[in-house]
Amino acid sequence: MTQPSWQPWQPWQSWQGSGVPQPGQGGGVPQRWAGPGAPSMLASHADRERAVDVLRAGYGEGRLEKPEFEQRVARAYAARTVGELALLVADLPLGPMPQPAAVTPVPRTFLASPRPPTNSKAVGSAVCGVLCLVSFGLTGIPAVVLGHAARSEIRRSGETGDTLALTGLVLGWLSTAGWAILLALMIVAAAASA
Repeated sequence: MTQPSWQPWQPWQSWQGSGVPQPGQGGGVPQRWAGPGAPSMLASHADRERAVDVLRAGYGEGRLEKPEFEQRVARAYAARTVGELALLVADLPLGPMPQPAAVTPVPRTFLASPRPPTNSKAVGSAVCGVLCLVSFGLTGIPAVVLGHAARSEIRRSGETGDTLALTGLVLGWLSTAGWAILLALMIVAAAASA
């Protein structure tokens, strides 16, 4: 028994006017495929599906017109040997072609700038200021000292946390002023009662 020989697949346009019958019309003298491997080996279902996947990728990329794609798929499912399948996909890449990504640097104006850190003295000032309410004003003076130090460091270094330092300053000064007023009233009351 002799194996059928097949000619390389020709695009749809090259079939017209060449004297060779168009695919699906029969006739014509096919030529033996001279590719590598064993072209006369019988094709499996998986071989046919791989060939159809390559055809689908070629059709999806616009390498094949719809009528030619449909004819090639029909021939792929009817193919008996690996050589016949190889002829159907010989002029196509073996899958989708990777598109090179354009590597362009992002301009510095559009890059996210790193966020400056928060000043630790500003955090300490805010914590001491809030603790003034619980500690009956004992942390008021540290809140004021840390707040002033933090604001001067923030102006020099560009760190964030000015709001925290200001919060600590306000609460610290209110606490210190409250204690000063209370102390003054106690002194006045002691002087008045004497």
